[in-house]
Amino acid sequence: MAAPPHPPRPRRSGASVLVILLPLAVLILVAVSVGSWLQFTERQAKDTVHTVGSGAADRVDVEVTTQSVDAAAGELVLRVRVRPRGALGEEEGTAPVADLHLQTSAATLGDLAFEAHERLAPKDVQVALTGGSTSDYPFDTYDTDIEFWAVLGGEPVPVRMLFSNNDTLFSIAVTPPPSRQEAVLGLKLSRSGSLLVFAVFMMVVMWALATSVLLGAWFLTTRRQGLVWPALAWMAATLFALAAFRNTAPGTPPIGCVMDWFAFFWAETIIALCLIVVVTAGIRTALRASDDRPP
Repeated sequence: MAAPPHPPRPRRSGASVLVILLPLAVLILVAVSVGSWLQFTERQAKDTVHTVGSGAADRVDVEVTTQSVDAAAGELVLRVRVRPRGALGEEEGTAPVADLHLQTSAATLGDLAFEAHERLAPKDVQVALTGGSTSDYPFDTYDTDIEFWAVLGGEPVPVRMLFSNNDTLFSIAVTPPPSRQEAVLGLKLSRSGSLLVFAVFMMVVMWALATSVLLGAWFLTTRRQGLVWPALAWMAATLFALAAFRNTAPGTPPIGCVMDWFAFFWAETIIALCLIVVVTAGIRTALRASDDRPP
């Protein structure tokens, strides 16, 4: 007697598919909108030029741009461009009319000197950072100040400073001076918003991977699955892949930073212990099965 035909499987209607896809589309739209707004605000902050100092017609403009921040060395590298204006410069501000000396603050490593009638070339200046520690990554903050005085031909002249940030890994908050005639700025450096979001995301991923390995180990040991080699390979691969994943953190954080103590160390410990427990339980299950097998 022939078996009765199987009943046809119900097909999903277009309405049910739409119910699934619509929340997903809304979630993607919200995520892209929030990401676009965060990127725009961060870009606006980096494109902002802070101007302090004298507005006299005969002055020296000092354009200062942050090139890089070495938190481990405690240094901030600035690219300095000098332009004498008015009667202080010649050839449209590309050369001073007399010997020009730029004196800087105590945090800056060295002053700048330019010869008269010589073309002014950009120079890199190192500034020491105070406060903060790389062990607080990605929540570390640092302080410093930059200041310029100009002496042209042995006489002090007005200075205007234009400061901007070009380092994508750090955001810089600027504190203006009490007097607008002073070319001095207080700087507070912290990790950029994009770096902070990525570092927090890495910590969440580390805990998620550790939790998934823990659940897998619980299932294998409670169900007495024995030595399941694909599962063991996955756990071992996760153990070593997590270390490589941690080393991709932007800014090369040192070992023992906040990210390590918040997530990485514990995730590695959980995965390693789960791997040892699964192997031990699997060997016991395999030996017990072989002893119970009839000769």
